Amino acid sequence: MPKLMLKFEAAFIKEIKLDKPAFSLGRKPDNDIVLDNAAVSGHHCKMYESGGTWFVEDLNSTNGTFVNGKKTLKSGLKPGDIVTLVKYSLVFTEDSAPAAAAKAEQTLPPQRGKPPQGALEVLENPADARKDFELTALSTYIGKSAQAAIPYKAGGLFGGGPELAVVITLRPEGYYLNPIKEGYSKYNGNALNEKVMLKDDDVIEVGATRFRFFIKK
Repeated sequence: MPKLMLKFEAAFIKEIKLDKPAFSLGRKPDNDIVLDNAAVSGHHCKMYESGGTWFVEDLNSTNGTFVNGKKTLKSGLKPGDIVTLVKYSLVFTEDSAPAAAAKAEQTLPPQRGKPPQGALEVLENPADARKDFELTALSTYIGKSAQAAIPYKAGGLFGGGPELAVVITLRPEGYYLNPIKEGYSKYNGNALNEKVMLKDDDVIEVGATRFRFFIKK
């Protein structure tokens, strides 16, 4: 069965099985694959199977649909093709390839010495009893879904908020904070709209929960 490996920038999000004839992709919640980012159109593109081949077709999106770096209105897909929608990428693959791709996400590239060990301390409004979270994975999500390793408490009267708000990625040079829902979270008091490199004592606010980033000594 064909599958998609969904990534946000360099961070792996999830694997999606293409188990029905067509899928819609976009920002609005009525899509089959919801990409919660302001730069993604409400109904951005669709993927569908026809005659044994999967196609991606742009739906007059504002920022376009790209296959292997080239803007397209409609394109057939083959294993290994990368469909890009703004900061999201979807790798089209067959059954044999996802395991290797997922494994690659869990393996740090060779590097000299031991990488720094980052962690988050909960300063205000914890979502559960935990007060500290070690950042040991290549990609650590803060969110409300089961995929998120770090939960947050949503603010507001109705307690809404994105399923995945931000992702912290570990690279050889350090930790980066990436917004998935742009503008929802804050970094040192400012709205988080783009990737930033984390340093000791940076404060991250997600919903009503405040965290402090630090490097363990």
